[in-house]
Amino acid sequence: MKVRFTPTGRSQFLSVIAYIHRDKPDAARTFRKKAEDTLRRLEQFPESGRHIPEFPTLPYREVLVSSYRFFYSVHQDTVWIVAVWHAA
Repeated sequence: MKVRFTPTGRSQFLSVIAYIHRDKPDAARTFRKKAEDTLRRLEQFPESGRHIPEFPTLPYREVLVSSYRFFYSVHQDTVWIVAVWHAA
C-alpha cells in the first residue's frame, strides 16, 4: 500500500507546515515528522483511521495529527490524502 497526496491535499499540508513555521520553525519540523509517521502507518493499516463523524456514510476516513485532521480514501493499493484541516 502506498500513501499519496492529491494536489489539494498536498497544498493544504504544505500550507499548514508553512503557517506553523512562521512562528515556530522547530514545531513545524516536529509536526511534519509526526504527520509522516502517522501517514506511514496507513501503508500497513489503511483502515485504521476513523470514519468522519460529520459524514459517516461517505467513503472517507481521517487520522488526527496534533490539531489537524487528515482526510483520506483508499483506492486499490493507494491511500489518497485528499484534505488537511485544522480540527477547530
